[in-house]
Amino acid sequence: MNSEQRKLRNLIIVLFVLLLGLQIALWFSSTGVANLREIKQTLQEQEQENIELLQRNQTLEAEVKDLKEGLASVEERARSELGMIAEDETFFQLIEEDKSEPDETADSSQLDKKLSGLNE
Repeated sequence: MNSEQRKLRNLIIVLFVLLLGLQIALWFSSTGVANLREIKQTLQEQEQENIELLQRNQTLEAEVKDLKEGLASVEERARSELGMIAEDETFFQLIEEDKSEPDETADSSQLDKKLSGLNE
């Protein structure tokens, strides 16, 4: 083996070791392919969260605009959340009777009325 062949062989070995080192760094280091996959996943999650926050912000902006421009939304909130009514309105509350137990006092008072009507 002459010196040129040895130099070429040594150069090939050095290049192979260098290539092997680059491959190891590419696949197994913190800046390699595995980290790239994690970063892409994190990016997708962040983009989804940004979309949700953007929709929420748009809803809040519309609500602020409503509150600034009109009293209808204020009135609606007062009615639904606070149970308020307007000054010119009358509030009626209907309470259902418990029909599971018969009301004996109501029956007896009706009977008394009928009997008093017959006595007159």
